[in-house]
Amino acid sequence: MQERRKGTRTGLGTSVVINRIDELDNEEVKIDIIDLSKSGIGFTSEKALQIGAVYESYLKIWTQERIHAYLQITRIEQKDDLIEYGAFFVGMPEMDSARIANYSIIEKTAREMEEDE
Repeated sequence: MQERRKGTRTGLGTSVVINRIDELDNEEVKIDIIDLSKSGIGFTSEKALQIGAVYESYLKIWTQERIHAYLQITRIEQKDDLIEYGAFFVGMPEMDSARIANYSIIEKTAREMEEDE
């Protein structure tokens, strides 16, 4: 598969509940985040979601703060019992996007320092 990510992906081991906003049926869906970048998110879910669907989320980041973000599903891939998704952030404030990008840089630097030891 061709790499299409625009930002460096960072692991973020957390679960989030998302709500679909482009339908009247506003069912909450639990997702487990695999990776995160300033432009998007990778996650798994036991619930089937649709490409193009938009979900509202409150992501709890490493500082324990919550970032309000809208996710648009762009990729779906079956992995054993789970379904892996990719989504772009839609309408995320630049300040929150910058916080994610800064964390990515810090985490990458920490990994490189561990590898050098």
